[in-house]
Order: sequence, then C-alpha cells, then structure tokens
Amino acid sequence: MGSHRLPEGEQAAGFALIDAFRDPETARRLLARIQALAERLASQREGPVSLMEVCGTHTVAIARSGFRSVLPRAVRLLSGPGCPVCVTANADIDRIIALTRVTGVTLATFGDMVRVPGSSTSLMQRKAEGASVEVVYSPLDALRLAREQTDRQVVLVGVGFETTTPLIAATIERAAALRLANFSVLAIHKRVPPALAALVNDPEVSLDALILPGHVSTILGPGPYRFLADEHRIPGVITGFEPVDVLQGIAQLLKQCVEGDARIENAYRRAVMPEGNPAARSAIERVFRVCDAKWRGLGTIPGSGYALRDDFAAFDATQRFEVEVEPTVEPRGCRCGDVLRGVISPQGCPLFGKLCTPTNPIGPCMVSSEGSCAAWARYHVGQEVR
Repeated sequence: MGSHRLPEGEQAAGFALIDAFRDPETARRLLARIQALAERLASQREGPVSLMEVCGTHTVAIARSGFRSVLPRAVRLLSGPGCPVCVTANADIDRIIALTRVTGVTLATFGDMVRVPGSSTSLMQRKAEGASVEVVYSPLDALRLAREQTDRQVVLVGVGFETTTPLIAATIERAAALRLANFSVLAIHKRVPPALAALVNDPEVSLDALILPGHVSTILGPGPYRFLADEHRIPGVITGFEPVDVLQGIAQLLKQCVEGDARIENAYRRAVMPEGNPAARSAIERVFRVCDAKWRGLGTIPGSGYALRDDFAAFDATQRFEVEVEPTVEPRGCRCGDVLRGVISPQGCPLFGKLCTPTNPIGPCMVSSEGSCAAWARYHVGQEVR
C-alpha cells in the first residue's frame, strides 16, 4: 500500500505554521493588547463588553486555553448555539429514536447523538435493548451499510451546520447514482446566519460582538454575516481555533468596540476565502431547499434549516417512514436552552456539576464533546472564571 503521509519537508512546514499560532510570546503580546483595549473600553462604558462565540470548537478551545481566567474583567466571553447536537430540539431527538422502533430499520448516526437523552430514552438505551443503531464516522459509512445490509433500510441522521451539510448532500447524490432503494436521510441540518439573526433580536440576550465560526465560514465566506454589522451594528470576526487565533479575534473585536465601529473581519484567511467554498454551497443547493427549523433554546427560526428537494424525495426518511413520536418532555430542571443563548453560563444551571455531570449527563450541552457544559466541566474546574 502507498503512504498517504506528506513529504518530510511539507510536514515540517505544516507543523511550523501551526506552532506559530500556539506561540506563548505572541499570546502574551496579544493579551497585553487586549488589556490596553479593555482599559480604554472601561473608560467609555459601564459594565463588561460581551463577546459571544458561536462555534463548538471555539467553545472547547477557549475553555481548554483558560482564557476566561486570564482576560480582563472588562471582557466577558459567552458561549452561543455552536454545537449542532446541542441545538437539536427534543422533538427531533424523539423522532430519531422513534425510527429505531420501525421493523427492518438500521439507524446510522454520528457518535455524540447516541448519548443525548430524548423525552424518555436515548439511542444508547435503544441499542442496549436490541435496536439496530450504528455509529458512523462519515456519511459514506452509512452508504456502505446500505450496500451490505440489502435486507434492511438504513437511515442516516443528518445533523450539523453548513460544514457537514455538503457531505450529506454528496452522499445523497451518490446514493441516487447507485439507485440505492434502502438508504434515506433524516435531515435536521441547521443554518447559522438565521440563528445569529435570532440571537441579536432576542431581548434576553446581551451581546456586543461575535466571534464567528471558522469551519462554517470556510463554506460560507464572510458575506452572509454582513447583516450583523450593517443592520445591527454588531462587530464580528472570523477566527481559527489555536490560542493565537482566538486572542487575535478578541483583540480585533475590542478594537472595533473602542472605535465605535461595526465590521465583519476575517482573521482566519489561511482557511476562509472571501468567496467561501462555492462547490460545497452548490452541492447543498442541488440537494436541499431552505426550510424553517426548530432549535433547542431558540424555538422555530424561519429559514434556518434544510429539507430535501423534491428531486431527492425518495431519500427523505420523513416521507419514507411514518412514525409515532411520543409527546415531548424536556429534562426537568435542565437549562441547556438558556446556556445555548448565552443567557446563563453552565454554572448558572442548578443541575450543573450536581445531578448533571459528564458521567451522568442530563442535557445535550453536557453530552456533546462540543457542548458548553461539557467544556466547563472538563476545563474550568478550579479556575477563577470571570
């Protein structure tokens, strides 16, 4: 077999590039810059400036780096609806679980979804009870299952933002080319820009600027966020995920706040092009149409989801299977919805660290590896969190 490793020179160049974004001295200089900007802001306004990140990978990166404990008190970091598993509504979780009760169905899903509790059970529990639930690492794994299990119907749970939606779209096109009659998708994908519009219009949400998602932006580019600055005077900066990336993004946002400006800036130019990824967006548009979608904590947001186009209706699990979904019951006492809106921190939930822990998660924000509660439980224990 041939090797897929890069030549040693290219590997070394790649490591050197990443190391530059982890450089402690650069981080210290940026922290000093942030401190100076925060002091200027403190002289201009009362109370801290609130910056919200809306990407689960940013949530984990910020927690892992301990930034909340070292940033000036005048800077407040909020976590928003950046985890696709977390924002999946309980009613959709129950619909996924209901599919496991259909005779002859194998449910294929990504790993985090298995542990998310629905109204009365979870996919993990259903698997323990004998239901056919398979964890896949790629949508193409679900296609392989369908080709291998010709006597069963394979349903892929399509979860994610604009980053994963093109992969699901390409998989559906591949299934159509193969004429697979035993493959379908339960599409519960979400679109980020409409959720941001809902956040900035929510009277309970108080944010001054947005740390915009890196992965989603590789698909969208900066354009779809411009309404934040143009219509709402909310600055935004697209950043990467290394410590220097995040600090650079925070510094640029604070500079805009000091200047009273509102722009959408791209601080992740090594990955995010001005035009985004037209090929990926084209794949989405060929297979999906925009629809309304329900988000945990945010309710139904117009135009924030994707449904399959009529040309691909044969691969739509909602049309292929009629299932009886149990009445939705939210986890008692769980405030994941408020955490996802940045209204409270995970520590503001009465269940956090008591009844709800990483080993006994009550809500999805503690289940998912990108969930705010899971990140706080893993990285903020013993830290002075501001």
